[in-house]
Amino acid sequence: MVNLQDIFNAFTDDYIKKHKSSLQQFKVLNSISNCRTSKLGGHANSCDNCGNFSIAYNSCRDRHCPMCQSIKREKWRVDRNSDLLNTHYFHIVFTVPDTLNALFYHNQSILYSLLMKSAANTLLQLCREDEHLGAQIGLTGILHTWGQTLSYHPHVHFIVPGGGLCLKTNKFKTTSKKFFIHVNVMSGRFRKLFIKGFEALYSANQIIDGNTGKPISQAYFNRLKISLSKKNFVVFAKDNFDSPTHVIKYLCQYTHRVAISNHRILGITGGKVTFKYKDYKDKGKIKTMSLKGDEFIRRFLMHVLPNRFGKSDIMVFSLAETDPRSLHSASE
Repeated sequence: MVNLQDIFNAFTDDYIKKHKSSLQQFKVLNSISNCRTSKLGGHANSCDNCGNFSIAYNSCRDRHCPMCQSIKREKWRVDRNSDLLNTHYFHIVFTVPDTLNALFYHNQSILYSLLMKSAANTLLQLCREDEHLGAQIGLTGILHTWGQTLSYHPHVHFIVPGGGLCLKTNKFKTTSKKFFIHVNVMSGRFRKLFIKGFEALYSANQIIDGNTGKPISQAYFNRLKISLSKKNFVVFAKDNFDSPTHVIKYLCQYTHRVAISNHRILGITGGKVTFKYKDYKDKGKIKTMSLKGDEFIRRFLMHVLPNRFGKSDIMVFSLAETDPRSLHSASE
């Protein structure tokens, strides 16, 4: 069975000739290529009873490697058990307009952070308002940057309990199991908070133009701001969970997922990589796509996260309404 490591070993030379990569991307490329091989060293195992002897090579333990996530995922699952409440949960996804993709790619750390903070504050603020819930909630957010075909698609998955600590009675207040907050209301607040944060980053000259390497111009910012004010910041509410057990099982599919898992890769033929994907625009049908080997690697490496950037946050009953930096959080 062909896996990601096979693809890297087969096409890395072609990729390096045609594309530039950051130091972080090159490290990931190198780590996955050498994972569980003699290049990373190993250790010998022997049985005292039968005398059987074997050599096990070391794993790269890179968070982008599909072969190295199972242990981390299980540890994360165990650690999260204590965070869950005995209530129903909602799954809500926040996405920014694709007109921001180029800026996001060249300003990953600050704009990924802005995306996560704006989405988190949307939920925290709305739930604190009496017309919605009037309670302080907790939430778990996980950043993903890819679509099914390895396209660049920054978005955040949130798992939110159906209730929170009532600000007036100091007791737990639950929502309906079938309805949380209307997606249009969340979308409007999300856009407002994101644009406000975007303006602050622009004023501080922190948003870089990928073509010039300099802060974006005022003219470009003004055009972009007008465009964003008219764009729909998509918020999607998926089916809710009836129990914490279902939440944990579902979350584990997202927390340590990489851009593409090995089971989706079908093979290498004629210098192309073929993989399967789910087409959400066509009723979720399973289809196949073939990409040249170097293009497949290029798309995969687009989703390498900045060094030390945590893609998940656990936020539990914070009183911080507008600044998620003060939230009690744990990042992976």
